[in-house]
Amino acid sequence: MSSGRDESTMVLFDVDGTLTKPRNPVTGDMLQALEQLRERVEVALVGGSRIGLIEEQMGAEILRKVDYVFAENGLSAYRHGELFASTSIKETLGEQALQRLINECLYYIAALKIPHKRGTFIEFRTGMLNVSPIGRNCTQEERDAFEQYDKHHHVRQHMIEHLQQRLPDLPLVYSIGGQISFDVMPIGWTKEYTLRYLPDTQYRRIVFFGDKCYPGGNDWEIYSHVRVEGHAVSGPDDTLQQLHAMFLQEQS
Repeated sequence: MSSGRDESTMVLFDVDGTLTKPRNPVTGDMLQALEQLRERVEVALVGGSRIGLIEEQMGAEILRKVDYVFAENGLSAYRHGELFASTSIKETLGEQALQRLINECLYYIAALKIPHKRGTFIEFRTGMLNVSPIGRNCTQEERDAFEQYDKHHHVRQHMIEHLQQRLPDLPLVYSIGGQISFDVMPIGWTKEYTLRYLPDTQYRRIVFFGDKCYPGGNDWEIYSHVRVEGHAVSGPDDTLQQLHAMFLQEQS
């Protein structure tokens, strides 16, 4: 590390759609930019996916190439490669409420008519449920096709509205992310959850880059948080351009 590293500044990145194209591996250019950035400031990643999927996209060594990795919105938190905190949706909601939510999702998907349906409609994660109307077993071509279909027919948004109407007593928040799914988690468990690990006594500046920085998107809560300097990007190329403009000009 550079002796001039500013350890009071944290640059925090969404993964899917920000550092990588959706469900694609990271490029060498992006890894090089992160390495250069880490010589100047502290660097962290926050993704809705479990740690194994983040490692698939970012490389098996990513836990040691950045300061923090927050998987599942920070409910599994790693520092310098070591897990130091973990929280479970099962313990928080309880089995009865969890089954109500799962059953309502499955009822809705069973009646849904869309161009394709595959398998793994609900993925149970440590801190959330990831719900996919098409199913996570779809091919990349089917994934791309659903994303375009959803832009016109708002399948995910309509499903979220249905769940909100059917389960108004459950303290849940729903956020759309990626191409084919949305996340369901207890209120306060969006990506802003990571801020509890980044005290303002240590980090005077927190900069966040994400691609779903709009109400209902899974980057919105942290992007708009009062402690955070949020920057919306359109994809990895835009992230690189903004990074170089803000932090890496002398190394460009």
